[in-house]
Amino acid sequence: MPMGSHHEAVGLLLRNRRDLILEVDDGGTWRLEASSHAHRLLGLRVRVTGVRDSFDLLAVDTIEQVR
Repeated sequence: MPMGSHHEAVGLLLRNRRDLILEVDDGGTWRLEASSHAHRLLGLRVRVTGVRDSFDLLAVDTIEQVR
């Protein structure tokens, strides 16, 4: 996947020691570069849209809870 490409992913929003992490429903993980607004969604299933900024990093455009 080329950097700068647009992505949409759904999964569980978690946090490790340094980063917000999205565990994607289809497998794999993304590190997220997101605003502080995203922290209120920790532990929930979310839909994230963003642009790939490095190998496993998404610069988040939108993040919202899904049910």
